[in-house]
Amino acid sequence: MKILRAYRYQLKITPRQRRLLACFAGCKRFVYNKALALQKDRHASGQKNLGYAELCKELTTWRHTPETVFLSEAPTHPLQQGLKDLDRAYTNFFSGRAAFPRFKKKGRHESFRYPDAKQVKLDEENSRIFLPKLGYLRYRQSREIQGVVKQVTVSCAAGKWYISIQTEREVEQPIQIQQEEEIIGIDLGVVRFATLSNGEVYEPRNPYRNLEGKLAKKQRSLARKQKGGANWRKQVRQISRIHKIIADRRRDFLHKTSTAISKNHAMVVMEDLNVKGMSASAAGTMAEPGRGVKAKSGLNKSILDQGWYEFGRQLGYKLGWKGGLLLAVPAKNTSRRCAECDYVSSENRKEQAKFRCVACGHTEHADLNAARNILTAGRAVLACGEKLLSISSKQEPTVSAALSA
Repeated sequence: MKILRAYRYQLKITPRQRRLLACFAGCKRFVYNKALALQKDRHASGQKNLGYAELCKELTTWRHTPETVFLSEAPTHPLQQGLKDLDRAYTNFFSGRAAFPRFKKKGRHESFRYPDAKQVKLDEENSRIFLPKLGYLRYRQSREIQGVVKQVTVSCAAGKWYISIQTEREVEQPIQIQQEEEIIGIDLGVVRFATLSNGEVYEPRNPYRNLEGKLAKKQRSLARKQKGGANWRKQVRQISRIHKIIADRRRDFLHKTSTAISKNHAMVVMEDLNVKGMSASAAGTMAEPGRGVKAKSGLNKSILDQGWYEFGRQLGYKLGWKGGLLLAVPAKNTSRRCAECDYVSSENRKEQAKFRCVACGHTEHADLNAARNILTAGRAVLACGEKLLSISSKQEPTVSAALSA
């Protein structure tokens, strides 16, 4: 089994290297925008869109044109990767997976990638890495890198530069015997982040809610400053740091929680939640305005603050590394069904936390009752021999494949 893994470190760079990194990221952004403008002009004139290979020929012309000769100062492969990103964006648009490509703005998601591992030299002993036209860059080594280097991505976040080293290593396919106690159901929520069917509870971290007041204060201060000025740019950097802290805290919590669950359970069953639909706005239209817009807006913030999709993604590949499996079952009636007598009614759950079955009188915490129902649904799917909706894979494996994992 091949495992792809990325190791991300903060770079310790000199002022000259910082200028070069910003220059290369700017060149990659310029090439992407210029190619997008070219594609739009060809479409407006009725011509066929250029493919990736044809765009690379255009890039060669741009690098030798006096007006854009500065592109020759940047390494070629990162610029070609910008064209490949544009080609992929067009493919996703025409297949209905994404919106039409947009022009990239300066200062947002600045990054570039070296796809050829032969051009990269990793010196772990001295905590440095060699990149074309940059030389050796030192980084803060926090953990050992395992596997063979496949590609390297350099990115900027909140004014600091980071390097992400993707590696590949081959390990034996783990075989995990899935005993009864190793199968668990998980109910995700806002008040409780995760409730397991065995009664274990993971409280939410709420990184955005904890810093929402500080972030709002900084944004109000930004609105009073002259856009583009020195104080405005300083305030933007402060806001970016807060957003980075929020993202880091959420990612850290999700990694720790998903690691703990994947270590202790061979098979995990979750709800197949439509997070996009659950967090949709309730504002409505001018003709038909929505109701409870403010309350729904607060709920949407809390839902997105939890990172349910990212949690499922992390849990999926971590279980796969250990020979386990993550299953997703339909979320319908999991919170209204009694885990004891299987009676379904909206009257069973009149309160957020309390569940009381009107048929048999069973009383339990609502999240724990839902987790037990999710586990039962997962067992039913296994027993019926139907196809499983697996978050850990883009395909839909059969039950025999799931049991042999």
